[in-house]
Amino acid sequence: MSNRSHSQTSAPRLTPLAALAASLFATMATAFVAPAALAQTATPPAAADTAPATPATPATVAAPAAGTLREVVVTANPLGSDLNDMVAPVSTLGGDSLAVRQNSTLGETLDKLPGVSSTNFGPNANRPVIRGLDGDRIKVLQNGGSTVDASTLSYDHAVPVDPLVAERIEVVRGPAALMYGGNAIGGVVNVIDNRIPKEPIEGVGGAVDASGTIGGDQARNASALIEAGNGKFAVHADAFARKTSDLRIPGFARSDRLRAAEPLPDGESEPHGRLPNTSADQQGGSLGGSYTWADGFVGANYSAYRNEYGTPAEDDVRLKMKQDRFALEGEARNLAGNTGGWIESVKGKFSYTDYEHKEIEGGETGTIFKNRGWDARLEARHARIGNMTGVLGTQFGHTDFSALGEEAFVPSTTTDNAALFVFEELPLTASGDLKLNLGGRLDHSSIKASANGNDRFADANRSFNATSASAGLLYKVNPLWSLTSNLSYTERAPTFYELYANGPHVATGSWEMGDPNANKERATSIDLGVRFKSGAHSASVSGYYSRFANYLALTNTGRARDEAGDVVAPGSPDSLPEFQYLGVPATLYGFEAEGKARLWQKMLTASDTLDFEARADYVRGENRDTGEPLPRLAPLRLGGGLVYGAGPWGARVDVTYVARQTRVPANDTPTDAYTLLSLALTYKFKTAKTQTLVYLRGDNLTNQDARNATSILRDIAPLAGRSVKVGFRTTF
Repeated sequence: MSNRSHSQTSAPRLTPLAALAASLFATMATAFVAPAALAQTATPPAAADTAPATPATPATVAAPAAGTLREVVVTANPLGSDLNDMVAPVSTLGGDSLAVRQNSTLGETLDKLPGVSSTNFGPNANRPVIRGLDGDRIKVLQNGGSTVDASTLSYDHAVPVDPLVAERIEVVRGPAALMYGGNAIGGVVNVIDNRIPKEPIEGVGGAVDASGTIGGDQARNASALIEAGNGKFAVHADAFARKTSDLRIPGFARSDRLRAAEPLPDGESEPHGRLPNTSADQQGGSLGGSYTWADGFVGANYSAYRNEYGTPAEDDVRLKMKQDRFALEGEARNLAGNTGGWIESVKGKFSYTDYEHKEIEGGETGTIFKNRGWDARLEARHARIGNMTGVLGTQFGHTDFSALGEEAFVPSTTTDNAALFVFEELPLTASGDLKLNLGGRLDHSSIKASANGNDRFADANRSFNATSASAGLLYKVNPLWSLTSNLSYTERAPTFYELYANGPHVATGSWEMGDPNANKERATSIDLGVRFKSGAHSASVSGYYSRFANYLALTNTGRARDEAGDVVAPGSPDSLPEFQYLGVPATLYGFEAEGKARLWQKMLTASDTLDFEARADYVRGENRDTGEPLPRLAPLRLGGGLVYGAGPWGARVDVTYVARQTRVPANDTPTDAYTLLSLALTYKFKTAKTQTLVYLRGDNLTNQDARNATSILRDIAPLAGRSVKVGFRTTF
């Protein structure tokens, strides 16, 4: 093996909230009382190769056992704080947990993490939704660098990042992630791999992953990676392939409500049992290498991603996507002696991306989207100033976007970005139990649109200066309890489509219009949290409140347009309702909670354990001018699970309850409550120089007809029906 050095009435919500309060109270009470008793009976942690193969958990990854390396998170704190020392609410997925949880898309893989849901535009196009925010308010990163694609432009555009190649995924919830600009006002999702090796590798190692699904999307997945090195030079290569069939669903594709309101013409049959045009075929891979030394590395990587898929919005349209990406990255540490004591370390990264996807209807290419651009980021960690440590950085980027074809609803645009940012950490007590985090960022962006002879568009140019700042406190009351708070002010410049869109957008079933005079979106947010951890027991609760000025919302104007773009009477044949991006005052607030308690130990064997986990989240948003709810917000979600581990065996039973969502804007549709039951079994064994995880996962075992309130397609595309996934992952 290689080595790397409010709904209409309150009654329906009382029972779930009471259950949540009871479960969290029980969790924290057990955690508070039980540690001493458990300490008398606990056995030493098992060795790494004999540790229980615990099934994936939606909660934040637990701290490692004594004697292992601490889990360092860099996405929310460039100084690399331990997970338990973070001010911002952070969740991570990696290792066996990620292998078992893995789904076809990033959004689906992260769904059920506290505060995280997905856009769910069918099974092939799912972006993460964090605290009710999506699109350009959530930043998706690859190894800390920006991605260049078109996934924020439209819900049917997939994110060209496959979870099969990820080693770890970090999710930062809330605007504490402003180190990445106003586009991270809702949070950051950072997909981390080792495509550019950052640590010395000795010898040859790798991994093979394969799985198949019965029911659901009937996926067939495979990936492999290999790494080799001599302690200085290291290489990495990986490849993956995924093929899925049309999604199996519990009943009719269209909801009961829609079938009653809009019955199909005579002779047409309702899709049932399968969701039409939802198959996919994905492939990709990469080749990279680096030179490493004791105090740093420098390396390069080329990666390719291909995806051909359909969406339930259009039965006869397929999307053919490709992305080629070239990346450079390096870091140098222990530089104080060569910089007069001013700089301790420097890291930089650069990437160039060539992205294209075609929308093919009846074998003919309709619209072609292209996005080519580069992104560069440089960070320097300065020497200690008194007790304060910190990072200074700059980031630059350029993209050329074009949409070609009769159905293009946005013009070709060129966007340039430049930013300066700073992050500082200051202990306020000698013990370090009280510390202050300060951050700030200044962004400049320039957006130039070109009509290129299309009468719907005009040549235009806008530029913006956006400022963001935050201050956070972490107070460790005692070794078990800690309190966190974060106050931030964030500005986000409007995107090219929020400014210049003007055309029919089939994915949303509307005529979309931008506001070329739109101003910056501004938000003031506060986040408060409490955390508890004692041995196998842990709990956390976070509450947040964000007040937006000029929240750019796609708003129904009440008008309609025909195919030529002329205003017609609403309801006219072949007309589309007109939606326009307008700045409105808005408020978003909610909470997230999770807890874990050791219920039993040494029940059947000398080392087995039984844990109970609970989680919950809720978000509420509204237009302050009208009192109307913001669209596509997840309702109250509650979850609970029993997790059993015994040597190499692991088992998990999980129940997720999603409440009704009746707080929806006018002309939108509510969703019913549903409960999902899932099960996971794992077994881990070691043979010679290999270690293998075998897993069996069942989802929606009761075959519930579930519809996601955060999906624009909720009335025509339910979630997957019952499915069983079998897979293994072998490392060597």
